[in-house]
Amino acid sequence: MLRVSHIYLALGWLSVGLGVIGIFLPLLPTTPFMLLAAWLFAKGSPRLHDWICNHPRFGEPIRQWNEHGVINRRAKTLAMVAFLVVITASLVFVENRWVVMIQLLVAIPVSCFILSRPSEPRLAKASGSVGTGQ
Repeated sequence: MLRVSHIYLALGWLSVGLGVIGIFLPLLPTTPFMLLAAWLFAKGSPRLHDWICNHPRFGEPIRQWNEHGVINRRAKTLAMVAFLVVITASLVFVENRWVVMIQLLVAIPVSCFILSRPSEPRLAKASGSVGTGQ
């Protein structure tokens, strides 16, 4: 019998597969798929969640996101370049301007979200700040 955890695992592996393909195809983002895989694995298998969070290549960005909500500068730059390339290619090669409009309707808010995230973890403030008279 198919359990919900099996669905999470299947979707997690699909997400890992798309993320790996994204390593070789610059317009397919790797990091969001790996973040999705980590979330899906957390729902379906603690062992696979630990595996992806400690993976030598993918683990650090996943941990940075989970712990600090951080998207590093390189990932931000690659995302913005990918949006620019895809939308520019659509303007050149696709006659239907609705395609470009839909891409812009997705790219603009996603870009705002990505760019609003910190690029590195914020330092925790010390409990006894200098100059507070304590």
